[in-house]
This record gives sequence, C-alpha cells and structure tokens, in this order.
Amino acid sequence: MRAAPFRCRKSTTREPIIQEPVSPDIPSGASSEPQEPQEPQEPEATRRSAGTAESSRANRGWWDRNADEYQIEHGTFLGDDRFVWGPEGLDEVEAELLGAPEALRGKDVLEIGAGAAQCSRWLAAQGARPVALDISHRQLQHALRIGSAFPLVCADAGALPFADGSFDLACSAYGALPFVADPVLVLRELHRVLRPGGRFVFSVTHPIRWAFPDEPGPEGLSVSASYFDRTPYVEQDEEGRAVYVEHHRTIGDRVRDVVAAGFRLVDLVEPEWPAWNSSEWGGWSPLRGSLIPGTAVFVCERD
Repeated sequence: MRAAPFRCRKSTTREPIIQEPVSPDIPSGASSEPQEPQEPQEPEATRRSAGTAESSRANRGWWDRNADEYQIEHGTFLGDDRFVWGPEGLDEVEAELLGAPEALRGKDVLEIGAGAAQCSRWLAAQGARPVALDISHRQLQHALRIGSAFPLVCADAGALPFADGSFDLACSAYGALPFVADPVLVLRELHRVLRPGGRFVFSVTHPIRWAFPDEPGPEGLSVSASYFDRTPYVEQDEEGRAVYVEHHRTIGDRVRDVVAAGFRLVDLVEPEWPAWNSSEWGGWSPLRGSLIPGTAVFVCERD
C-alpha cells in the first residue's frame, strides 16, 4: 500500500489530542454493557481514474478522519511554528525560498494545505500577514488548538475565496497539489490571487518515487512500476467509493503545469537527506534519502 505525502503510518497512540464532548445519556433501549469495538474495514488500494469531485470529497474525508493521528505522529517533527518543506527537514530558515526573513515583514502570504498552520505560524513570527487555508476542518481545529492570530479558511484550493491580487506570496508544503486531479486549476487560482511579481513555492513527493515501492528499507530501492504511469493511486471502500486519492505527475508534467498557469519557474530544489535526520516518515528514510530524492520543491513567480 502506498503511503501518501506527509501521511502517517498507523499510530499506536489512541488518545485524541482534541477531546470531543461525550454525552452521558444512553439511548432508550440501548444496553449499558460495554460493546466489543468493531475493526474498521481496511480500504482496498488500487490504481484507477479519479476526477476532481471524487478526489476532493475523498481527501477532505480522509484528512478529517486522520488529522488527530497525523498530529500525534508527526507533530514533534513539524513543531508548532516551524516551516519545513518535507520529511528531509529542509527548513525555510536556511532555504529562504520565499525570500530572506526580513523581506517577509508586512507581506500578505497564503498557505494552502496548511494543516495545523505550522508554516503560517512561522511566517507570522517573521512579521508577515499569513492566511492558512485547508480543505480539512479537523486539521484547522488543530491550528486553533495550537493557537493562531491569523485567519484560518476551510476551502478547496481549486476555488480560492479571495479577490484577484490579494497576496504577495503563496506557499504549500505537501499541501493540495498531490491530491488534486487538475493541478493547473489550482495553479491558475494561485496565479489569480497573487499580485504581479508574487512568488509561489510548493513541495510535493519527488515524482521518481512513484517508480519505487513506498517502503523505507531495502525493499524500497528496486523499481516496481513505470515512472510514466499517471494512473492515480486510490484507496476505496467495499462499495468502490474512493476514501483517499493521490495523483502522480512527472517532473515534466509539473513544469508544464506551472507554465500553463502563467507562472515562470525560477528554481527546482531537490533536498538531500541531511546527516542529522535519523527519522523515518512513511517511505522516507535515511537509507532511501541518501540514494534517491524524496521531495521536489518548485519555486515559481508571477510576472
């Protein structure tokens, strides 16, 4: 089964980190005896087509269901106010892909696929004015839990609820673009809401990873599929409804998408695995990271 970008493996920690109110009332006629918990049916992993509406619906549901587990599993690595571009640990403090920290002061910045808004929180600390957008309401609840003094917006990246030219910068660390069927639609929306000269930087799973099994050990080092197969990875329930969708684009596809949306590609960063990082994240690991790239970061500008 393929592990999604920045998606967690199953955690053994079961306590939710946002406590929901529980009603003490027992419905009339219901037994007060403890019920044996039922194991949820494991979704079927397959490769098949999945359009814009199906992908959006499936991924909104997946992130709402898995937000708690994701934050438990990866919250320490991500931090509360750290801007990390991927599992390698490339930090915006050193990378400065959006610009020097002092140049961020007073800038209007849109983060899409913000999750718990760690990147936006870092941007706010630099004096920027971020807006954190995510399709998942539950992820944004974690942003509220940690705390934010900037707007949080629950919306689809393919239909941004902002006026033309609202932002100076935009960013996305593994957010939105790996999960959408029409990336050009999202990129055109970002082009629309950026001001002339604005920069958009986004990271995704490095496309070469699609040719390899998503395993952190030696079994993940042998090619098992065609790099050129763009068929989406889909997890579906017993009735064939998608519950998670991830879309593959080659490097060339990503470049053409950027250009088709009106952007100019000014850099493509492939972070190397640093010696200090001993952690595994899904299929990302020191072993694989020392041999093949795991993340691609596209730096784009709106002329």
